[in-house]
Amino acid sequence: MPATPHFTAPGGAILDNLGVSLHDGTATLRVWSQHASAVELVIFDETDLDWVTDSVDLDRDDDGVWQVTSELLQPGTRYAIRVDGPHGAGNTFNPETLLLDPYARGLAQGDGYEEWRSVVIADGFDWGESHKPRIPLHKTVIYEGHVKGMTKRHPDVPPALHGTYAGLAHPTMIEHFRSLGITSIELLPVHAFVPEPRLLERGLTNYWGYNTLNFFTPHAAYATEESRKQGPEAVLTEFKGMVRLLHEAGLEVILDVVYNHTSEEGIGGPRSSLRGIDNASYYRQQADGVYIDTTGCGNTLNTAADAGARLVLDSLRYWAQEMQIDGFRFDLAAALGRDEKHEYNRDHPLLAAIRTDPALQDVKLIAEPWDVGMGGWQTGNFAPGWHEWNDRYRDRVRNFWLSDIDYARRASAPVGIGGFATRLAGSSNTFTADRGPLASINFITAHDGFTLRDLVSYDVKHNEANGENNRDGADMNRAFNHGVEGPTDDPNVRAVRRKAMRNLLGTLLLSAGIPMLTAGDETGRTQRGNNNAYAHDSDLTWLSWDHEPWQLELREHVATLIQLRQENAALRPSRYARLGEHTPHASVMDWFNQCGETMEEQQWTDPGNRTLQYVAASTPLADEPVNRILLIVHGTESPVEVTLPVDIENATRFVSLWSSADDRPSGGKEEFAPGDVVLTAATSMRLFRIEQ
Repeated sequence: MPATPHFTAPGGAILDNLGVSLHDGTATLRVWSQHASAVELVIFDETDLDWVTDSVDLDRDDDGVWQVTSELLQPGTRYAIRVDGPHGAGNTFNPETLLLDPYARGLAQGDGYEEWRSVVIADGFDWGESHKPRIPLHKTVIYEGHVKGMTKRHPDVPPALHGTYAGLAHPTMIEHFRSLGITSIELLPVHAFVPEPRLLERGLTNYWGYNTLNFFTPHAAYATEESRKQGPEAVLTEFKGMVRLLHEAGLEVILDVVYNHTSEEGIGGPRSSLRGIDNASYYRQQADGVYIDTTGCGNTLNTAADAGARLVLDSLRYWAQEMQIDGFRFDLAAALGRDEKHEYNRDHPLLAAIRTDPALQDVKLIAEPWDVGMGGWQTGNFAPGWHEWNDRYRDRVRNFWLSDIDYARRASAPVGIGGFATRLAGSSNTFTADRGPLASINFITAHDGFTLRDLVSYDVKHNEANGENNRDGADMNRAFNHGVEGPTDDPNVRAVRRKAMRNLLGTLLLSAGIPMLTAGDETGRTQRGNNNAYAHDSDLTWLSWDHEPWQLELREHVATLIQLRQENAALRPSRYARLGEHTPHASVMDWFNQCGETMEEQQWTDPGNRTLQYVAASTPLADEPVNRILLIVHGTESPVEVTLPVDIENATRFVSLWSSADDRPSGGKEEFAPGDVVLTAATSMRLFRIEQ
């Protein structure tokens, strides 16, 4: 999306250069607080964060910016701010509370839960010849994973690097990513975060990291012990080193960012930064000071106010430029698009600023298009330039391969194949033509919910270990255990479960849109039926690298499917085709039934018809070759004979590329002619390249 010619950030020049700016052997600290009556800079000893060595008052300008220039602020200085102000509804000032600078580039932790100090950082890093890979959207394959969980148990990553930024960029991990074929690694939150007190009281922690303490600082616990000992500068350097090595390997780094709320929770929760600086401005609340919580986490950042919106935008700029991040996935993004009436607006100034800011033009913008407030479900309702997690895709694909099959065992399939086909072809019923199929981030699983293996092994969640009597986590999973709840030695059940996983992965990686694979699903990892494992930093959530033969075979399927996706342009259109028009970079789609005849209208919705042949042909520019594929989808538990179409123009043969019925991907390229009959296994898919 091109930048607007007169782009202005929220707040304009008034809110420029907040935080600490180093210059000429000294530094300037700028803090915004509209309602404060006094702001004080407090300096601490480098090793004793309770020892105040100096303090100085800040001066206020007419726009609510408090500022001081002082030689006390040097690289490595530990500091905090104290803020005083009036009492009354919406205000929570306390001049004794030591607060973090919202723009701090580094943090140091003392002994207590709330004993945090800001640290002055001298940004700088040798990026060498590395640069952002800038993977085209139509070739992007996202791999969502946890920094710690991906490497904590890897036997070929040195123990000192287990669970760290450096470990993620170890050659062993890079080889794994590249051999799998993924292009972009989406990391669960790496902004500095803290566990909620309620979790600590139960002996648990916040493993996922959706409880942000500061929007500018990488989470120190993911750095090596050596970097942590050296301090915040070294943690920052290790993070940048990870990004540099991944970039040099051609891999993008996307961050899952949590700007919708902070770790300060509801009123009465920890007061660490924004609440003490200007609670009335930074958080959404009613006139009496009661919080308006659209996140389910106690508070909601007020992005209808310039200060809150600018904080988000400045953080994004920092990570995109100084840290060289390639993209962002916005947790509960609908919360960021709520206006002063707390209603969602797709043209909200912050959402518009993010997609038009010249500093963010080369980054991928991915919305989780909902929150828990009124009118919070907004799938398909973000503006061009945004991509969205497509929950409608997830639900329909799960239904087709799992819950429909479960239902059919007891009665008959409840629906036909039409809805599934729409998702396979790019969800044109969800995204407008000007956005196209690449607006859809297709996913079957994510960090939140069942893993792929658990999805085919459990009918219901098993979250007892979370300490909430199994009340937490989603109840509607559209899962199917295939006859046995949990682990089983029954070879038939195990075989059908593995095929179900292959069907789900095949659908994901052969659909139009941008696929997102969850780390570990390529080898069938399990969380033992826990669909909300956010509070477990243990072998329940860490990836296992000790694989049985069937798991390695599943990984082969994933690598094969990704390679086929990259080799066949018809599988990854950028635009929707228009009837009777030549639309470059679209895929012209034709649909046939199992007899090789054009699908009739009533067949789309007929529950008795769950077999189709999907033909997609690329529409390249004049100097590019045309690519055509045929995909057979069969969604019942009985095999079927499928007659290949004879009415495909200039088609002389169909070359078999992949089948979900195979335990291992077949190395052969079996050929068929138009009109040939192909015996198709129960609940399976088969991909062909059409040649002439």
